[in-house]
Amino acid sequence: MLRRAQSPPRLCPVQQATARVVFGTPAACLAAMKLPPSPRNRLAETASPYLKQHAGNPVDWLPWGEEAFARARAESKPVFLSIGYSTCHWCHVMAHESFEHPATAALLNEHFVPVKVDREERPDVDRLYMAYVQASTGQGGWPLSVWLTPQLEPFFGGTYFPPADRWGRPGFPEVLRRIAQAWATRAQEVRGEGARIVEALRSMPPAAAEPSDAQEGARAIASCLEFLGTEFDPTSGGFGTAPKFPRPVNLNLLFRALARCSGAQAAAWRGMAQATMVGMAEGGVYDQVGGGFHRYSVDAQWRVPHFEKMLYDQAQLVVNYLEGWQATGDERHARVARETLGYLERDLASPEGGYFAAEDADSARPDNPVEHGEGAFYVWTQAEVERLCGGDARLICSHFGIELEGNAPPGADPQGELEGLNILHVAQPAGDRDSSLRLERAKATLFAARERRPRPGRDSKIVTAWNGLAISAFARAAQMLDEPHWLEGARRTAGFLRAQLVDAAGGRLLRSRCGSVAGAPGFAEDYACLISGLIDLYEAGGDAEWLRWAAELQEQMDPLFRDAADGGYFGSAAGDPTILVRLKERYDGAEPAAGSVAALNLLRLAALLGREDWRLQEEETISSMRAQWSAVPQVLPQLLVAVDFTLEPAQQWVFAGPPGDPALRALAREAHRRLARPRVILWAGGGGAGQEWLERLRPELAAMRPVGGQPALYLCRGAMCLPPVTEAAQVAGLLG
Repeated sequence: MLRRAQSPPRLCPVQQATARVVFGTPAACLAAMKLPPSPRNRLAETASPYLKQHAGNPVDWLPWGEEAFARARAESKPVFLSIGYSTCHWCHVMAHESFEHPATAALLNEHFVPVKVDREERPDVDRLYMAYVQASTGQGGWPLSVWLTPQLEPFFGGTYFPPADRWGRPGFPEVLRRIAQAWATRAQEVRGEGARIVEALRSMPPAAAEPSDAQEGARAIASCLEFLGTEFDPTSGGFGTAPKFPRPVNLNLLFRALARCSGAQAAAWRGMAQATMVGMAEGGVYDQVGGGFHRYSVDAQWRVPHFEKMLYDQAQLVVNYLEGWQATGDERHARVARETLGYLERDLASPEGGYFAAEDADSARPDNPVEHGEGAFYVWTQAEVERLCGGDARLICSHFGIELEGNAPPGADPQGELEGLNILHVAQPAGDRDSSLRLERAKATLFAARERRPRPGRDSKIVTAWNGLAISAFARAAQMLDEPHWLEGARRTAGFLRAQLVDAAGGRLLRSRCGSVAGAPGFAEDYACLISGLIDLYEAGGDAEWLRWAAELQEQMDPLFRDAADGGYFGSAAGDPTILVRLKERYDGAEPAAGSVAALNLLRLAALLGREDWRLQEEETISSMRAQWSAVPQVLPQLLVAVDFTLEPAQQWVFAGPPGDPALRALAREAHRRLARPRVILWAGGGGAGQEWLERLRPELAAMRPVGGQPALYLCRGAMCLPPVTEAAQVAGLLG
């Protein structure tokens, strides 16, 4: 992914000072040296698919680690740090343009110690240097390119650099020459600038944990929703203009507001959510043939995506569409959730039970496998569709907006990769039942033909945080749509993580696994997202062993990441000397911040287990980010979901009876037909060691039993419970 202006941004004072140190006046060109033959570099020894993509570069890459840093110190060279991920289109572009180019590689090898980092393996490294680049240039994205002193202090950086002068900026080789010249002639000055930058990052005053009240929280939620209203695109749905990202956390907050409100304001919010979900699901950003969402759209109409598919997007958007179905009753949203889960099961599932990280944007062209192109797996010519669909071709072309010359809107294909090609999107509704059946038949034909094409590359890392999000998606889909096989799938994934993503020696979570190779110790988001998934898994199926593991992980997370002095959670644990500054994520973006997820986890665990200490800790966590959410609430919509949970005492739904009982499933199915106000779900009447553990903490559950032999639903607040109901027809009245 790349977020980049087409002309160079105005530099802030820090970057201006750094640029003067590094660039000065244009330096004389350094002679490019030719590399001796070197078919593989040290990245070939790593497990990361992203790093392996660069193993054949003529660049002498090293992975992040002491070997690289010792070499930089011994040779007194700067480190060139390149951060990306395997399915990133612009990472591929810079690799082909620069890292595969012998003369450019020679410059890198002669004057720098080149280091590659997979941001999905080391989010702590990415977070630190992204913070520097964003602060110094006003933009960020991947590939991330940063120059460091041998002590790992950043002194210059950016994102994608072109291979030659463009947009009024020097090309990548010229940047390398100027930085090399600055280091050769003014190394002390450059080192001093790097040290000052790190000190500035360290000296940023922490946000004090200031207590807030319910009124302030309600005002912040209202302000965030008002901001979303001003950013809302009434024509195509979504928020803001191109490029347009799904950002599921916005919809999470909208649905929390809809659960509380009625009348004209609720109708407006429901309309925003509905238009956004329909716009995405009918656009090219949704895979109309195979299900699942691409990363984002380059245009405002959701027509032309960047084609990578990320696990974290699929998981979060499934929950959005499930709640969209609850909020509107529109069965199209349930269909999108089902199709997206089907995509995960078909194309991202590992045989052992976890889910792989992503699929690439690029793949070999079907008509010329020697060439690669972005979206080549997904796009069609009109002639192909006519040949495959025969008598249904006219209907298909009309429905999906297929044109002879291709259907990319003007300006959406600046590199001409989509000329004569079509991205399927819903241009015309299906019409009557006969047309719908013909469309489904034709989609199956297109899918079968597409399966014979060269597939995009798949990143086979299994990332703990993203699998936690996937557990939530499958568990909540099983819960809302009454599909038991999804619940079994969620249990299988949780079991895989417990067996394969926990360090046997110390019991800590691991960040990732690729094949048989385990990654770094887990980060705060790994703990937070997995805990959330395990709570959802317990609430959906009633097996308290998963709730017990969630509680154990919370007990482990706090000493590792919690900021005892100022509240909240650092992204990484203490003790890594290569991480010069531990940072807290204070932005809910494509992935929610660990602190935002943790705040809601603490609220839910406190309500489920009666843990007053976790309720107080939740208050501290929310207060630690008060400076952000009270002043600029739109940066933390997921944290505001936790704030919303605090505005009234949470309901407790207690399902009493064997979890698999059909009558109990009927009660649960009816309970989940509508959006719920803040609530937790408990199960009584099950067996096993987990239930015994839970009933020791919540002894009142032992008294909540089926009524007259019939499974029952109890609605409680604190110690007060209404009379239970045993008939599905009574559930709406109870919960209303």
